[in-house]
Parts: sequence; C-alpha cells; structure tokens
Amino acid sequence: MPRAERNDLEAFLAVARERSFTRAAAKLGVSQSALSQTLRGLEARLGLRLLTRTTRSVAPTEAGERLLQTLGPAFDQIDGALAALSELREKPSGTIRITAGEHPAETILMPALARLLPDYPDIKVEVDVDNTLTDLVAGRYDAGIRFGEQVAKDMIAVRIGPDMRMAVVGAPAYFARRSRPKVPQDLTGHACINMRLPTHGSLYAWELEKGKRELKVHVEGPLVFNYAPLLLQAALAGLGLACVFEDQVQEHIAEGRLVRVLADWCPPFPGYHLYYPGRRQPTAAFALLVEALRYRG
Repeated sequence: MPRAERNDLEAFLAVARERSFTRAAAKLGVSQSALSQTLRGLEARLGLRLLTRTTRSVAPTEAGERLLQTLGPAFDQIDGALAALSELREKPSGTIRITAGEHPAETILMPALARLLPDYPDIKVEVDVDNTLTDLVAGRYDAGIRFGEQVAKDMIAVRIGPDMRMAVVGAPAYFARRSRPKVPQDLTGHACINMRLPTHGSLYAWELEKGKRELKVHVEGPLVFNYAPLLLQAALAGLGLACVFEDQVQEHIAEGRLVRVLADWCPPFPGYHLYYPGRRQPTAAFALLVEALRYRG
C-alpha cells in the first residue's frame, strides 16, 4: 500500500474514532483544514461518502462504519507489531495509555511510576483518570485498573494490590449526638453521606456482608457527592457517616478523628488488578510497567 493511501486511511480512522475533526487533527498533528481536505480526497477516490458532517458532530456513514470495523483491528495489529520491535532497542520506549479510577491511580499507579520512569526516560505513560468501566478497545487504551471482580473474563488480569475493605466512619462530634449503629438496619436513623456513581448516575448502595448475609443498603442523608474525597471531608466535619476505603481512614481512626462502626459487616474483597487484552503482543515498555505494578504480597 502506498504511504499516501495509508496516511489517508489513518486520517479517516482518527476522525471516525474521535467523532471530531478538532480532536483528530490534534492527535495527528495536522490542521483541521488539511485533515478535512484529506478526507474529501479519500471519499472522492472511493466514490463513497464515509462521514456525515454537521456543525456539531461527525459520524461515520454506513460505508464509513464498515470501513472502520475492517480497518481498525488491522491497523491496531500493525501498530502492535511495530511497537513490539522496541524490544530490540537498547532501552525500552513508547507510550502506554492506562485508564484507572482516582483511588488506584493515586495509591498504586503513581508510586509505581515514580519507581519506574526515572530509569527509563524513553517510556511515556498517559493516565486517564475515569471511575467508569471504560472499554479498553474503544478507548484505545493499553490497560486499565479496576477491582478484580470487575474484570471481564476475556481479559488478562494481574493482581497489583492486596485485598481491600470498606469502612463506615463518623466523627466523634457526630456520635456525641447519636448512638453508634450496631447492625445495618440502624443506618435508617442516621445521616449518611451518599456517593453518586459515574456509570449510571444512581446512588451507591452500601455493600455490607456478614457470614452468608449480603446486604445492599440504600442510605439517606443531607449530602450527595460525585467526588469521593469529599465524602471523607464531610465525615471529618461531623456531617454524617461515610462508607469509604479502609486505607483512606486508618490514620484518622488511629488518631481519634474518626470512629469506625459496623466493622464486622465489612469483609475483605479482591483488590485492584491491571487488565488488558491478550491478543496484542506486549512491548518491552509495557512488560516493565506490569512488573513494576505486580503485587507480591
């Protein structure tokens, strides 16, 4: 395939995937006008309209969607094969794109990158902090970080953290006005701080378990956040009870700023895993990152 034709097809893939000439042009490092001209030339040669353009959006036509589904995997395979050649270089290099939630990005990914990257200056890592269950293939990510129980069966999963627990906590000032809950049913009489989930917009139901009893408790209270760190701040301010990750509150509990309740209803669950598709050949850079993240207990 002539290089010019490959460039035109790559330009089409970028626009079709990004659904935007602006974002695609920035990604390819060309001007929007040049990119638009390239796509018009490609459509003229093929005799087919590949993209539907409006003032607000860009979307593939039926012909464009068929071309996208055919070319996308093929070009990804070629890119993967070329990237794998970096293993032959003296120093691993390349860009790794990862999607991760706020908590694992801060507590696991960043410490690993701080250890790895100073020794490998040719490795670049792009981290997209997103608490939703992102589609790796659609987003063109190399890997994602999620809880073990959330990883799809067709993905390779590498454990990168220990088992975790949730903790229900409140400030001493809050409990000065209210009794401590002994069982989940007692939460109905408490001001609880809610978290709105990013996936479908509903409120997080507190998942409590003891023995064979598993409960999803829909709590009520005066505060709802969609940003997890604010739950902890509100609990420290005495505004109600919060259900947060245990590691976020251990120091506050030890120093008396928070009081933990219902600990017997918060058993361990599988911690964070790095997951990625198994069909692509990992580059040397990606293999180094996996080893830097791997949990060894």
